[in-house]
Amino acid sequence: MPSNADFTALAEPFRPELLAHCYRILGSIHDAEDLVQETYLRAWRGFDGFEGRSSLRRWLYRIATMACLTALETRKRRPLPSGLGAPSDDHRVAVAPREPTVAWLQPAPDAGFGAGDPASVVVARTGVRLAFIAALQYLSARQRAVLTLRDVLGFRTAEVAEMLDTTTAAVDSALRRARARLADAGPVADELAEPDEGILRGLLEDYVDAFTRADPAALVDLLRADVELEMPPTPTWFTGRRAVLGFLSARVLRPDLWRMTPTRANGQPAFVVDRHAGDGRYEPYGIHVLTLNGARISRITAFNDPSLVPTFGRAPAITN
Repeated sequence: MPSNADFTALAEPFRPELLAHCYRILGSIHDAEDLVQETYLRAWRGFDGFEGRSSLRRWLYRIATMACLTALETRKRRPLPSGLGAPSDDHRVAVAPREPTVAWLQPAPDAGFGAGDPASVVVARTGVRLAFIAALQYLSARQRAVLTLRDVLGFRTAEVAEMLDTTTAAVDSALRRARARLADAGPVADELAEPDEGILRGLLEDYVDAFTRADPAALVDLLRADVELEMPPTPTWFTGRRAVLGFLSARVLRPDLWRMTPTRANGQPAFVVDRHAGDGRYEPYGIHVLTLNGARISRITAFNDPSLVPTFGRAPAITN
């Protein structure tokens, strides 16, 4: 058996995929980072007693999953606005005030899910699309764990039963209920083929240009007719191109108000968004995540939460 001195070298390569696993179950990248740290601390403390009866990877997943289940005993599900109420197709409606008391679903940067071994990156980034993470929030904690371990990560039923200290029959039952609940929740894959790299780059450049110049007309051809816009922590959300463009025109778009830096979140194109604060300074405002269907945008999820920006590797403020 390796000594504790070898623990970091052996266990560290699994960190990105464990982060993705905890994020799927918890819906919060901040909570997931904390639970992964806790997982490694527990594993390091117990490494002398790890006797190799299972693979190190499976042992780490067991520790991480049980830590997540314990955490969820005292935490509510993390919704998006679309999980709390119906949308509006009229931009003139009164917009509800922000709800900071709601534990909202958070986006997760692709960079946190690995940049080394291609096989490990694929494992980490599988099953992190926003629609899927949002749908998982409708499941019980144990159902989330079972479904992600079986359907996303591909562990065998017997392995999942061992990880969760339960029976194979209980795993199969939880998996059936989880799959049925996801089916009732509607499409969860964002189904959606993105365009090739050249078309995608042009679309994103046009999106940034429209925001920077405050030109809603430039957005028309970028948005699907049934586009949706949600803006946690604001519960109000909009559906339809007319409503989305009307809201952006009336309440969001102002010349040189926004700066947008391309990034990736949840396997999707995204932007770090900064808002002009005067004196040539731009302050962090949040993260925009785009869902594309072909060469058009089908959903804008604007996470208007400055605390998310450092997770995407950005400094607290920038100058003009």
